[in-house]
Amino acid sequence: MRQLTEDETKTLFAKLAHYTGRSINNLIAPPAGSEETDAKDRPVFRVSGNRVYYLRLSIANLATSIPRANLLSLGTCVGKFTKTGKFRIHITALDIIAPHARYKVWIKSNGEAPYMYGGNVVKAHVGRWSEDIPEHSGVVVFNTSDTPLGFGVTARSTAEIRKLDPTAIAVFRAISENI
Repeated sequence: MRQLTEDETKTLFAKLAHYTGRSINNLIAPPAGSEETDAKDRPVFRVSGNRVYYLRLSIANLATSIPRANLLSLGTCVGKFTKTGKFRIHITALDIIAPHARYKVWIKSNGEAPYMYGGNVVKAHVGRWSEDIPEHSGVVVFNTSDTPLGFGVTARSTAEIRKLDPTAIAVFRAISENI
């Protein structure tokens, strides 16, 4: 495992900021007074192969004693870098990103199955959404009991979605993100 290069860090943080906004600071440096304030236990991002992992610094330091060929995974896999240098978020990052999401969409129970099977979220399935979501913003999709289901991108702003018919697409499912 190695640290991210400057270009990798910019690419990773740009993708994470698309979903979290300014709350990305809470992923890097937890707020003062939390249990993670110790410098050895601060969360870090590390790369193994082309995959990025999110883990505590103390665990990353312990992993240096394991040969790279024997180390399969460590921490939570956030995503991977493609051969072209782009970053793709994996669904395993949902538990990390969901508490810090800037924009959220809650879907009704009748919309959960179509979404989970790869469909987009239509207006009729939306129970509620965060206020003032701009067009083409990254959102985290929740069910009515606040369980995160996946990622998406808004088709239109919330003001425009309110005026549309019930069969209009409100959120595009980020299929390429959920590898």
